[in-house]
Amino acid sequence: MDEGIASFISSLSVEKGFSPNTLDAYKNDLNQFVAFLRKKAAKEDKHQLSWENVDRSLVLDYMVNLKERSYAPATMARKVAAIKSFFNFLVSEGNLKKNPTEGITGPKVGKALPKAISVEDVEKLLEQPDKLASPEAKRDKAMLELLYATGMRVTEMVSLNMRDVNLRAGFVRCFGKGSKERIIPIHSKAIKAVKTYVDEARPRLLGATGEMALFLNRRGQRLTRQGFWLILKGYAEKAKIDADITPHVLRHSIATHLLHSGKMNLRELQELLGHANISTTQIYTHLTTEHLRKVYESSHPRAK
Repeated sequence: MDEGIASFISSLSVEKGFSPNTLDAYKNDLNQFVAFLRKKAAKEDKHQLSWENVDRSLVLDYMVNLKERSYAPATMARKVAAIKSFFNFLVSEGNLKKNPTEGITGPKVGKALPKAISVEDVEKLLEQPDKLASPEAKRDKAMLELLYATGMRVTEMVSLNMRDVNLRAGFVRCFGKGSKERIIPIHSKAIKAVKTYVDEARPRLLGATGEMALFLNRRGQRLTRQGFWLILKGYAEKAKIDADITPHVLRHSIATHLLHSGKMNLRELQELLGHANISTTQIYTHLTTEHLRKVYESSHPRAK
């Protein structure tokens, strides 16, 4: 059974260009399903377990098991989608004649509205590294400025190499989901922060490692997204921001702030954020409508 999963993960990587994080999520979801199947087979004294033996009832039993363990609907939907994709793969490869998940749907999950912090809170957050003079603080300043300037996903940011940033021309090149390349302009404040880091701090962090990553940890290695999350959390606490700030919240914040400015439309935002489909970007429409109503009610003479 493990060979089937390995083959599936390999196909997602090679043929669809899925990111390592997405591949890990698929692998974990499928391994959890296998663990359930093996435990159930052991209880029923079934010694032979294969994908051919998995039927519709077993998949439904697993879904019930997830619900009993209080998994959130969104998590359940993701796990069911992974299993359905896997069985579709087995059928397409000729390893199975029938797909046991055919007709099975996961729980319906409504799209959650993006969270965003205010421009004032962003300013407070960006000010925190300036209070320190260490190489790490200059790196953190550059990361925060770059992330808020571009709306990049945190994985995209920590994956940047030195050659991906052109400070003279004022742009950064990143690779999003499906390894799709996009060129993102960066404003002068972000350029200045990154230049200060590259010129003054990065050489001190680099040491003799020869690492080509743009953002380094104190060992001279590529900073991880988990490392950045801890850094962000620390600065949010220092700034005494009540909201739960994550890298994803910063990404949503720049999107919301740009739309509220009225100077960027959804298509332009879609290109900036690297959304494959405009429908993903359209979740911000509700937020801009709310903003418009507030402006209307505060401005219209008959609305007061």
